Amino acid sequence: MKNIAIICGGNSGEYEISIKSAAVVAKNIDKEKYNGYLIVINQNNWFWEDEKGNRVFVDKNDFSLTIENKRVLFDGVFNAIHGTPGEDGKLQGYFDMLEIPYTSCDAAVSALTFDKFLCNRFVNSYGIKTAGSFSFLRNEPFDKEAVISGLGLPVFVKPAKSGSSVGVSKVNRADEFDKAVAEAFMVDERVIIEEALNGKEIACGLIKQKSGITVFPLTEIISKKEFFDYEAKYKEGLASEVTPAEIPPEAEEDIKTLSVFLYRQMNCKGFVRFDYILTPDELYFLEVNSIPGISEASIIPQQAKAFGMSIGELFDITIENMFQ
Repeated sequence: MKNIAIICGGNSGEYEISIKSAAVVAKNIDKEKYNGYLIVINQNNWFWEDEKGNRVFVDKNDFSLTIENKRVLFDGVFNAIHGTPGEDGKLQGYFDMLEIPYTSCDAAVSALTFDKFLCNRFVNSYGIKTAGSFSFLRNEPFDKEAVISGLGLPVFVKPAKSGSSVGVSKVNRADEFDKAVAEAFMVDERVIIEEALNGKEIACGLIKQKSGITVFPLTEIISKKEFFDYEAKYKEGLASEVTPAEIPPEAEEDIKTLSVFLYRQMNCKGFVRFDYILTPDELYFLEVNSIPGISEASIIPQQAKAFGMSIGELFDITIENMFQ
């Protein structure tokens, strides 16, 4: 029996979503193979709770617990933290120093994929299209007129580093810019302003197995709000997700081929989701989620189910990948 730490929480607006994701992992991992310990990481408080709600704090020197005078060391870590510090590479570097394997991408890859500004530059280097954009650092001059002239309206205003659309706004009028930019700067020190693309939002999930990279059926995301924001992602009834996506076969093949290419070039690990905008004329890379949502209603579990893989099998493959 291997001891697996299921880490969750984090220091971002995705805290509650991460807690829910981890609970799904704890419920569905193979209990005949693994002892799962759900560990909450929140700023300086790292702890495990017993059934009575008593907290046992993690010894950060070796990432261990002492429960009833017995020391618990971990064979591996199932990373269920969306946002910082679990999705941006910080915890990965810590676990690398302790030589504890984990389910997600490594520190360098996580840092790259979490930063939309740097990730887009990486993707562009291969000639892959992304939305036209401007980028500004905090306290840097912000030329609203140049942005409108270059991109038109509407545009999306985003923090460079965030997940679940936290801090993201759609700007339809010039007088909405200042508020949107201020909200984005509350999340990160760099803001990206992107043109709004008219097309279908398509998600492609992948997981690496012994036999190679498995690509799941695609999903079309249809938001009932102006865009697929935090509320639409997590409030029932505000979005529909169609799996498999109803798109032309050639577009499906392009998306799957491109996703496998990027997975390999970025040296991703575990299950990852690539998102795109498919317009009538072009395919645009939108973002990559190195730790996508994993509740039973989330996109990756939906895609796995359509592929014929249960959520338990998905997690089993993910954990086994750590030890290969």
